[in-house]
Amino acid sequence: MSKEGLILVVSGFSGVGKGTVVKRLLEKYDNYALSVSATTRAPREGETNGKEYFFVSEEEFSAMAESGQLIEYAGYVGHHYGTPREYVQNRLEAGVDIILEIEIQGALNVKRQYPDAVLVFVIPPDAATLKRRLVGRGTETLPVIEERLKRAVEESEGMERYDYLLVNDDLETCVEELHQIMICEHRKAGLNQELIDCIRDDLKRFVKGER
Repeated sequence: MSKEGLILVVSGFSGVGKGTVVKRLLEKYDNYALSVSATTRAPREGETNGKEYFFVSEEEFSAMAESGQLIEYAGYVGHHYGTPREYVQNRLEAGVDIILEIEIQGALNVKRQYPDAVLVFVIPPDAATLKRRLVGRGTETLPVIEERLKRAVEESEGMERYDYLLVNDDLETCVEELHQIMICEHRKAGLNQELIDCIRDDLKRFVKGER
């Protein structure tokens, strides 16, 4: 398999359980790491700089964006969030698959810069299940839930641009399918030129009677 890590981008509708899928993947397998984003919002109680987020000022964030230090970035509820390039690159070079849990526009931006990035969109079995999960969280009012469902309709227009669709019906099945996707991605011929060359040379020596 390829020695360098790959970027795994996980997107999905609010309430689909993508965060739970990612958390379980990290628990089961040690070759993944979750990307730490830079943000301009203030730390919440218990959050540590460099662990949950890299906390920076608006000025620092703008400088990072303008100098190309962020792979992708976006604004959300009055604050900015972005993926630091150096943090991701260091882990890729260490052979770790780095997970980015971001929305569609950010995902497509990552794909433009890293063509080998694996884009996975997590979907529910059906719309009724998605609404049931949103209600079951008990953290939002019905009007907010309805807005999230409307947003899901908009987001569904971009699903075709992902590499894979992953149905989150049973958590353990979903996690294992995601892991198998990454195993297959690492085995793509285009990412294993060194292995191809090694076997090709070995075959040539064998035919010549050198071994």
